Amino acid sequence: MGPEWVAILALIALFVVGTVMPINMGALAYVAAWLVGMYSLDLDEKEILAGISADLVLTLIGVTYLFAIARQNGTVDLIVRKAVGAVGGRVALIPWVMFAVTAVITAIGAASPAACAIIGPIALGFAGRYGISPLLMGMFVVHGAQAGGFSPISIYGTITNSVMETAGLGTSPLTIFFSSLAVNTVLAAVLFVALGGRKLLSVRMDADGQLVGAGAGAGTTGAAHGASAELADRRSATGASPTTGTPPSTDPEHAGSTREHVLTLLAFAAVAVVALVFEKNIGFVSITAAVLLSMSSPQAYKDTVKQIAWPTVLLVAGVTTYATILTTAGSPEFVGEWAAGLGAVVIGALILCYVGGIVSAFASSTALLPVIIPIAIPLISEGGLSAGLFVAALAVSSTIVDVSPFSTNGALMLANRPDTIDETVYYKQILGYAVIVTLVGPLLVWAALVLPGW
Repeated sequence: MGPEWVAILALIALFVVGTVMPINMGALAYVAAWLVGMYSLDLDEKEILAGISADLVLTLIGVTYLFAIARQNGTVDLIVRKAVGAVGGRVALIPWVMFAVTAVITAIGAASPAACAIIGPIALGFAGRYGISPLLMGMFVVHGAQAGGFSPISIYGTITNSVMETAGLGTSPLTIFFSSLAVNTVLAAVLFVALGGRKLLSVRMDADGQLVGAGAGAGTTGAAHGASAELADRRSATGASPTTGTPPSTDPEHAGSTREHVLTLLAFAAVAVVALVFEKNIGFVSITAAVLLSMSSPQAYKDTVKQIAWPTVLLVAGVTTYATILTTAGSPEFVGEWAAGLGAVVIGALILCYVGGIVSAFASSTALLPVIIPIAIPLISEGGLSAGLFVAALAVSSTIVDVSPFSTNGALMLANRPDTIDETVYYKQILGYAVIVTLVGPLLVWAALVLPGW
């Protein structure tokens, strides 16, 4: 058995073990890199460790450190409250606000699961109180996370562009970002129509957070009246705010001052400008901004470093190390040439889109991206496919399936379901939607992005 097969089988094994058992896939990838590197490729340990992407690891640390500060000082909560308050009582706009806020949070550096964990409970709380479909609201949050997830300063975006550049494919940050944004926005719009969003257009909240028909004075519809009564009962019992649908925070770590909020928002703006306009390393820029904010209130942020997404850092460090082992073994060329030899390059591209989608529905999208992009090299170099559009198709196909209840994002939506819906019913709803997205999504993404660039 050649080393390319050994590396592929080890990759399959680490994905299976990482899916079945609660073990960080990055740790498994380090073990696989060590064993395959030493005993199949005759590499020494220094050569194996040379595969880690220090630039990517620094970027993950920097952006998640900066986001942790924004979450701790209440800037994220402020963004949510301002956004919800801006809808002027229009219930139909609440799902879109949740979509937009989650997209902004991932676009400025939050990990997709972190954004879903923050916004999911708020969004599903609104769904339970105002008669919005929980499936609609939950999937809006997940699609919002993926819509912003490939911005040039996001985790997915930095991973994808870094892997592209390392593989010699150049970079197409805006193509990938806008592709993900467009696809997830279209899916959200379809969901909105299919799951009763149009009925919400005639419902509004009054100043007390009660539901009234559009243009109604003292009267309300039966459904709206029931929801209003439930809302009033919950508000009196919990002190929940009609603006946010959640109890006011009393946790001191979220009690940041206006000065801290302004400084944090300026820091994010500065990071975007310096990294994109002046083309400086996003990792260095982000961690510099985080350190400066920490220096402004050292006691308040002394423990914030613990909130860096260390499991994600381990995941990406391990998987990028193993991706180098795959490249050294010649596995990407082997799989890419096989796909290219199917008779039509575009068919090979479609197969890779489905591989990305199906695997990611059960495993980590963050772990998959550094592995699947190098596999596309032969199809791009020999088949005349557009590197930016094909990688965008792979990236989107591998992340839109995160609605799956087996993925972290989908599981978070299931865990935060409203009390009014049975867990089994909600699970079946999410699973059914995930199956549709997994079966149809890669095909539509391929048709929209790969075929025009062929």
